[in-house]
Amino acid sequence: MPTLASRQRLLLGCIAGTFVTAAVAAPQSSPPDFSLASSDTGWVALGGDFLPVAGSPTPLVQDPAHPFVGNNTGAQPTYRIADLSHSNLKPWVKERMKKDNDEVLAGKIAYTARSSCRPAGIPDFMMFVINPVYFIQSPKEVLMIYAGDQQLRRVYLDVPHTANPKPSYYGESVGHYEGDTLVVDTIGYNEGFWMDRRGSPTTEKLHTLEKFTRTNSLAIHYETMVDDPGAYTKSWTNAFDLRWENGTELFEYVCQQMNYAPTLMVGAGKSVDRTTPIIP
Repeated sequence: MPTLASRQRLLLGCIAGTFVTAAVAAPQSSPPDFSLASSDTGWVALGGDFLPVAGSPTPLVQDPAHPFVGNNTGAQPTYRIADLSHSNLKPWVKERMKKDNDEVLAGKIAYTARSSCRPAGIPDFMMFVINPVYFIQSPKEVLMIYAGDQQLRRVYLDVPHTANPKPSYYGESVGHYEGDTLVVDTIGYNEGFWMDRRGSPTTEKLHTLEKFTRTNSLAIHYETMVDDPGAYTKSWTNAFDLRWENGTELFEYVCQQMNYAPTLMVGAGKSVDRTTPIIP
């Protein structure tokens, strides 16, 4: 006959086994589907400009004295001219951007990464209103492909940053899912890009925290926290939305620097040879 002690051990074992079984059987939440299981579905930015986020310094905006006019508006297109009265810009940033503004206002062509077939910055990678971005999701990583010239970002899931990432255009990105949101933390940027089309520069101190949220079947809300103490006095957050775009199959698109129509363009405070721009 089993003793009291043995019966207690058996009961505890059954209870423990029940908890283990329950833990294994617990339903796992699925990550949001950004790819929509389709090779011809991409995401295109709406509006082409940053939205302010409550509680954060405002993003850099257009100089009100020189309103921006885009293509296909029935008016003569203009270039983006940054409002340098923004209090968040460090003095060297204002000086560099003023040189760019002055050259554009003097009649030269404004430089943008997209029109020059160069890597765009973060968050500008997501913010082109013509060619879409595609997502490829797997358990270990998320790939983001810009259709314009197949620029690629890799986000490694559920891993820490390496100790000393080598600086690169898109840095080292690690991420995880929080419900319907993909959170991406990136460090290790180089200083070779602008983060937007107004020429906001960055340094190797740049750290971004992006959030991609599926708000419904046709939309992603995107936010980026920008922290760069080398260029800006405070960290700030910007936002915009992306729409689901069907029938946008990824196709071969060759966009090489200086591959056609070399034209004198403005960049980083000096005139340099770029390609003919397409104003987004």
